[in-house]
Amino acid sequence: MTTQRRARQPGPTRLRAIRRAAPKKDISPRPRGFPVVGLGASAGGLEALNKFLEALPAKTGMAFILIQHLDPTHKSLLVELLSKHTSMQVLQAADAMPLERDHAYVIPPRAYISIREGALRLSMPRERHGARMPFDFFLHSLAAECGERAVCVILSGTGADGSLGLKAIKENGGFVIAQEPEEAAYEGMPRSAINTGAVDLVLPVAKIPEALAKRSQRGATKVPRGSTEPRNRDHERLAQILDLLNSESSHKFEFYKPGTLLRRIERRMALTAIKDSDQYLSLLRKDQHERELLAKDLLIHVTEFFRDSKAFGLLAGNVVPELVRRKRFDRSLRVWVPACSTGEETYSIAMLFLEEMAAAGQNINLQVFASDVDADAVAVARNGLYPASIEANMTPERLARFFVKDGDGYRVTPALRDAVVFTVQDLLVDVPFSRIDLISCRNLLIYLQPEVQEKVLSLFHFALREEGILFLGTAENIGSLADRFKPISEEYRIYRHVGRSRPGEVGFAARAGEGPKARWPREVQQAAAAPHSNLGDLSQRLLLQAYAPASVLINRKHECLYYFGPADRYLRISAGEASRDVIAMAREGLRSKLRAAIQRAGQEPANILVSDAQMEHDGATIPVRIEIRRAENNGEELLLVSFTDGSRGGKNPRRSAHRPPKGRGSPSSSASSTPPAKSWRSQPGSWSFPGRSSRRSTKKPCR
Repeated sequence: MTTQRRARQPGPTRLRAIRRAAPKKDISPRPRGFPVVGLGASAGGLEALNKFLEALPAKTGMAFILIQHLDPTHKSLLVELLSKHTSMQVLQAADAMPLERDHAYVIPPRAYISIREGALRLSMPRERHGARMPFDFFLHSLAAECGERAVCVILSGTGADGSLGLKAIKENGGFVIAQEPEEAAYEGMPRSAINTGAVDLVLPVAKIPEALAKRSQRGATKVPRGSTEPRNRDHERLAQILDLLNSESSHKFEFYKPGTLLRRIERRMALTAIKDSDQYLSLLRKDQHERELLAKDLLIHVTEFFRDSKAFGLLAGNVVPELVRRKRFDRSLRVWVPACSTGEETYSIAMLFLEEMAAAGQNINLQVFASDVDADAVAVARNGLYPASIEANMTPERLARFFVKDGDGYRVTPALRDAVVFTVQDLLVDVPFSRIDLISCRNLLIYLQPEVQEKVLSLFHFALREEGILFLGTAENIGSLADRFKPISEEYRIYRHVGRSRPGEVGFAARAGEGPKARWPREVQQAAAAPHSNLGDLSQRLLLQAYAPASVLINRKHECLYYFGPADRYLRISAGEASRDVIAMAREGLRSKLRAAIQRAGQEPANILVSDAQMEHDGATIPVRIEIRRAENNGEELLLVSFTDGSRGGKNPRRSAHRPPKGRGSPSSSASSTPPAKSWRSQPGSWSFPGRSSRRSTKKPCR
């Protein structure tokens, strides 16, 4: 989860030649209390725009800016064509033209359009690599100018224009709608937008005006800032809503700032056309799907490649070279990106290290760990497929080196993908990584309450090596831990870790299900614990990090239910439709041994050990040990599959070899180690248990 000011967009310069079309009106700032809707389209867009305008009421109180990809060599006829389908006044946009309610403005050919101080601004795109993205450019200015009044509508078109800009709309509290891809003449633009995970509604074009009207009505009924009684009632409802979410989720939303939570709840209320918080609470109690949607909406995912280019420039020019230069050849260089969202920031940092290592001629074992509480966002990051609009955020050289064209988008190369291990992890309750050289956690802290911010910073103090680097967002700082972090750049929030954490200094948050849940708006407090209890908890977690192997819990259908540690080293997600089958995800060379071991685990009472498996990784053949234990959870029979790197000489491997610590917690917390008492009939694609065996069963090798 990140939020950050947008780096200056490349390309356009002010275009003064079109000034002649501007009407002679007073261009002093207008009242800014009405919604502004940006509509983007390319191929097939004219038909979609016509349908939209025909379904639009005569008076909406909104302004509409239509961004259609146009042939720069021909005069546009859009004004004439669209005017036939609406009673609104349709104008070709001109520089300094003020925005007015119930007007539609059409982008002219050969121009970019933006909004500043209540008026339209035209500019000429500079020549640059890749396709032009006029809608992305417009949306960034719309988000900055209008905030919560900004609305983005993405219609039929090829490519991915708008997929970056809509994230800025979402970040600033705006509203995003995409046309149903099945209805669109060309599904590229709406499909790419939906794949970002930041679209609020997916609708047929004819139903979009109705959704806009509901959104506008909801905005008009907001509680005035000076009113305290309704706000107090909202706070009471918020506590009840969080209780509902906490009953089904381990994530502790009460740690977030109340204002952030209330704004996200208001968004969901607008989407469901509910104006009263009591009614919405009633809906949540009855509708599990709405509870899931709200929980996901509270996790704000706004990120992009090389976000805040100046900060990344300092990182690339000073910080990364120092870390690479001082790293010994026999030690891994370890990076952690908590709250990684869909992976753009993680891959950006990995690219910087790979570039510097190549330039310095150093062959260092780079380990980049990335974690997020949202499993869907982590799945997108693992897949590594991004829209074509990422061209605007990196140089052509980086694009060519680290990405390959895949359909209408770009996929990260295997070399870049293999440098990163993604996992689902809740930073607020789960075990942190340790021995880290650089932590990049940008714009998560600003959403958290002050006490929780300090707790997270204490975890980073624990996780970082001495002289390690902490990279925060520009709106964040290290608070009361100034004696633990010294600024490298105060402006860009890059700090050096000084000093080491002492035993018992850092207390870990309770795991899900342990102890009572806090309830907002009561003050978040850390329960006092006996010193020996803290030391015992710390010791247990450190042992898990240091010695627990990469593992995955699977069911009888071979479906992955839970990951622990760097399972991505042994499993991978291939391009195409996502698969949860552990055998299908196994890396090259592991599948046959893994399949045979799983089949044996369902037939024999003892644990299964495979000591002669191999996998192909980075062009090398690596020996692997596979160990399988049977387990049971709530009557469901499961298998815990663990992987460790083997040894080429046949000796027992070192327990920690190639096994950096990570994960949400001990696998034993998800399943009992007691073998199940019942048996299954053998079925294709599944395994069966022959019966209960001793808890202290012995390992049998699988040859």
